[in-house]
Amino acid sequence: MTKDSAGSAAADAAPSRSFVWAAYAACAWALVFAALTFYWAAGGTAGAATIGDTITKPIQERDPGWIALLWAIGALKILGALLPLALVQAWGGRIPRRLLLTVAWGAGILMILYGGANMLEFALMETGILNIPASLGELAVRWHLLLWEPWWIVGGVLYVATAWSARRRTVAPDAGRGALGDAPSG
Repeated sequence: MTKDSAGSAAADAAPSRSFVWAAYAACAWALVFAALTFYWAAGGTAGAATIGDTITKPIQERDPGWIALLWAIGALKILGALLPLALVQAWGGRIPRRLLLTVAWGAGILMILYGGANMLEFALMETGILNIPASLGELAVRWHLLLWEPWWIVGGVLYVATAWSARRRTVAPDAGRGALGDAPSG
């Protein structure tokens, strides 16, 4: 390999700025979401009225099962924050790239579908086509329309953008390993 081709290979391995930006934004999105979950698990109540009584009532009553579930969900969100980082950091090369990309694509698409389907349902409630369950309330419907469901969609878009940018890009290969974790070619 010549010096020029080695430099070109290194440039190809360096993630683009938009790729890195999307990955860090996806990580930040998940960390903010996790922080709110941990806040509620620890007994915080700010913002609870924006969700609906079905979820908030057992949490505010400190039901041990619900509290444990919140802590577990917060931990999953922290793991989710590591996923986009694994696509731009060298340590991510230890995880099969195809697995990282599959999970990033899947998570992003599921978040977009979840947020979009819920937006439709809450919009139908807000317009009166569907009844608003008493355990949800009009206030929570508006918050879901203006914050929670768009938040899911934003997260999904960030994960899809990261996966899209990463599909052909690579992080700097680990010693002796190729861009996709394969043995180097040529």
